[in-house]
Amino acid sequence: MTCQLFALCFDASEPLRLARFWSGVLGWEMIDDPDDGIMLLPSDDTGFRIRFLPSRDRKAGQNRMHFDLTSTSLEDQRQTVTRSLELGARHIDIGQTPEEGHVVLADPEGNEFCVIEPGNKFLADCGFIGALACDGSQEVGYFWSAALGWPLVWDQDQETAIRSPHGGPKITWGGPPVAPKTSRNRLRFDLAPTADGDRQAEVDQLLSLGATRTDTGQGEGSAVVMTDPDGNEFGVLTPR
Repeated sequence: MTCQLFALCFDASEPLRLARFWSGVLGWEMIDDPDDGIMLLPSDDTGFRIRFLPSRDRKAGQNRMHFDLTSTSLEDQRQTVTRSLELGARHIDIGQTPEEGHVVLADPEGNEFCVIEPGNKFLADCGFIGALACDGSQEVGYFWSAALGWPLVWDQDQETAIRSPHGGPKITWGGPPVAPKTSRNRLRFDLAPTADGDRQAEVDQLLSLGATRTDTGQGEGSAVVMTDPDGNEFGVLTPR
């Protein structure tokens, strides 16, 4: 009994602007979200949606999660970087060296992402979004493997990665040291039971795996707000 990864959520000062940026970068369709946001629908086998929700909080520090976008050639990498910059991205320095082949960018609201050079074997066959790369512990990798029912595809030197049995991006965690968490994450997961599932049963299962419930019991239609073992927020939606 496991939840599905329904969506990756971005908190955004300007949800429409950020959705248009990522729609342009990824080539995904943009639609209205019934929960007062905007949603992108995948055009490939990524398997999850991307939601953009309004937030008054400003970004503080480096995100714990970012996209690693893949390239089929150096020209393809250059085109992705150029397209991103034209849509409103900018180059940033997070300590990468000139010898590293990936390009580090930030979207219009400062959310980091990388455009990976061609020939990366770890991300081969993962699609354009090769990975959701996370700052996190080995324990949290084990938690999400159990929570989503996705097998571990990497588990060495306290670094972990999982991937859906159906393919698509990997979710990776870089192991210690994990940077201290100082504010609510701007990127987080929304989980949902399948249409015939039971949300309370899924919440109980997540608690048994090491999650913590942090909401105060909102209405039936609201997301149940929880945190994983590293303190990262996520929501559990109604079955769908």
